[in-house]
Amino acid sequence: MQAAAAFSPPARHDPTSADLAAQADCSLLDDATEWPAFGRSLDDQPAAGRWESQVVVEGMHCAACAFTVEATLAQVPGVEKAEVNAATRRARIVWSAAAVTPSRWFAACAAAGYRLVPAGDMFVRARRAREARLALWRWLVAGFCMMQVMMYAYPAYIAKPGDMTPDAAQLLRWASWVLTLPVILFSCGPFFRSALLDLRHRRIGMDLPVALGIAITFVVSTAATFDASGPLGGEVYFDSLTMFVFFLLTGRWLETRLRDRTAGALEALMNRLPDSVERLGADGMFTRVAVRRLAPGDIVRVLPGEAFPADGILTAGDTTADEALLTGESRPVPRPCGTRVLAGSHNLSSAVQIQVESLGQNSRFAQIMALMESASLQKPRLARLADRAARPFLVAVLAAAFLAGAFWWPVDSGRALMVAVAVLIVTCPCALSLATPAAMLASAGFLARRGVVVRNLQALEALASVDTVVFDKTGTLTRDVPRLDRVYCRHGMRPGDAVELAAAIAAQSLHPAGRALVAAWSAQFRTAPAWEILQLTEYGGLGLEARVRRNAAMDDTARCVRLGSAAFCGVPPLEVEAVQVHLSDAQGWLASFVLAEDLRPDAGVAVAALQGQGLSVQLLSGDRDAAARQVAARCGIKQARGDCAPEEKLRVLQALQAGGRRVAMVGDGLNDGPILAHAHVSFAFGNAVPLAQARADFVVLGGSLAVVAQAVAQARRTLRVVRQNLRWAAGYNALCVPLAVAGWLPAWLAGLGMAASSLLVVLNAARLARPAEAGR
Repeated sequence: MQAAAAFSPPARHDPTSADLAAQADCSLLDDATEWPAFGRSLDDQPAAGRWESQVVVEGMHCAACAFTVEATLAQVPGVEKAEVNAATRRARIVWSAAAVTPSRWFAACAAAGYRLVPAGDMFVRARRAREARLALWRWLVAGFCMMQVMMYAYPAYIAKPGDMTPDAAQLLRWASWVLTLPVILFSCGPFFRSALLDLRHRRIGMDLPVALGIAITFVVSTAATFDASGPLGGEVYFDSLTMFVFFLLTGRWLETRLRDRTAGALEALMNRLPDSVERLGADGMFTRVAVRRLAPGDIVRVLPGEAFPADGILTAGDTTADEALLTGESRPVPRPCGTRVLAGSHNLSSAVQIQVESLGQNSRFAQIMALMESASLQKPRLARLADRAARPFLVAVLAAAFLAGAFWWPVDSGRALMVAVAVLIVTCPCALSLATPAAMLASAGFLARRGVVVRNLQALEALASVDTVVFDKTGTLTRDVPRLDRVYCRHGMRPGDAVELAAAIAAQSLHPAGRALVAAWSAQFRTAPAWEILQLTEYGGLGLEARVRRNAAMDDTARCVRLGSAAFCGVPPLEVEAVQVHLSDAQGWLASFVLAEDLRPDAGVAVAALQGQGLSVQLLSGDRDAAARQVAARCGIKQARGDCAPEEKLRVLQALQAGGRRVAMVGDGLNDGPILAHAHVSFAFGNAVPLAQARADFVVLGGSLAVVAQAVAQARRTLRVVRQNLRWAAGYNALCVPLAVAGWLPAWLAGLGMAASSLLVVLNAARLARPAEAGR
């Protein structure tokens, strides 16, 4: 289809006075206070450091456009990196605030014919709606004129010699010419503007062959109409021309709608925050203000049906919230007064007031959106290969059309022109460019709605080929936080004092065992532990070493304490088959804590589902071997190993890979960092560590293990669809190009084939946005 023009309503344009006004408005973005609205700082000095910004690119509709935008941005001094995704029409720009301002790279893209809009712009959706209506009007005009032109062309097809006078035939030609003018001047406007812009910048875009084909057909038919006795007097193709444009615009409009339902699913999830909210003023009245004007401590009122604008505490009212995107919980969650609510979740029941705690980049919603935006801008391996082939393919199209026309010219000059037009129209690399990203973005949106954020689109391809899944135990197969079951102390130390000291140290760690100790202290006492941490070092997979001092102590006496495994603390382990944490000082053993772990409710079902898909499931744990094997037996896992330090886990993983295994690792994203990074594919449970620190390819937002098996099944579906799309795109061009060169494919049929090629790719990808049962 018109080179993926379907992926964007006709917004591409030449710079005009309106654009100059828009560029003046872009100067407002040079205010540093506006930058966090569509990006984040990468350095400690935001005003003069490096920034990463997310923008929407209007007027882009194909891989060639993406290349052009990237090249344009790369030429701007101060822009360090630019990544553009043609399917999502979004760009990621890394730039230096000390060397360039946003208005400069906004203006550079505007001069190249592409308008940039901040990703958080509240008017983006409204502008797209207007452009979609304009595209629909172009389609309606083309359809109406096509029907009238076909009606006037029909007599010429069925009339026998002598049935029509020359004057009548000429009158019908003139009527067809007049009805074709609105199609050329209005419906085809985006094609011509895009092609002229490409020529002006000395580049070849996917609109150029289409515009050439339309122009040649119209010029030839117009010459025949004005000079019926001339050399081209018998070559009138207004019916084929209008039919071709109608089919092309039909495919564009349908593909735009489908893109909004598939690749646009991610964008829909990323636009959950409200544009404005009611804030309590000093006069006691609520006034609606922009969300970016909020500050921590503000009191805002959220009405039923609205999304919470920030993380905060409910100060008035009880409600229920939809937190499916943020926590993976599909059912509404009760949120009484005094509990915490998350930005991006929806208030379902009643009007409530919240006190703002976290805004912008500090909220959980912003962390999830950063992962999703990063994924939406990535180009999987197959997509990069297709994109690299797109531009040489366009050059080959122009050469093939010229050679086909030259071949047929001595035989029939009129037919030679129409063969060249058919070759220009029918060859379409657009379907090839869309085959992979359309499918993977549809799957990423599907998984996001089920609580799995895809950080790396390429991982979908890798996940489809895994044959082994390795689970961590603590915080993965078991619940996030264990329970403190028993405490053993050295003579002279009370259990409460041991828990207090351990909780003071463990509060500096995110390990589930440490959080269990903190939770045990907090459940009994509302005050913080009376210990001051002077120095602390965490050893991954082993424990923590700290220098501590009692707050109430009159002297500066400090003591060195270790909290962690028996080996780390230099003490013998307890003879119990349970998770244990030990505390020691310079004199030796201080205390031991026995923790009780509860399996996640769906652990056994998830393991069985993975095994049912033909996968080998294993367990690696840093806990005692007996405890690890006991948990494995309860889950149905036959291969389990305990007493594994992070280095040992990595050696086991590398041994599996050396044996030809394709391994997916499922861990908590903390001590499993090295093994997550080295696995072919990795999952991290987002509640275990801050999302910004997760190293995994997939982040599971909730506590359900079942989504791992669902992700594997979805990845396999995705790869099947990608292969189907690639086979169709390659087969279509291999079949239709020879037919067009041979003169067996009329222009209108070439237009229909071009529209259908891209449309079929997106339709096939759209199946991935639905559950497998509904998509088969």
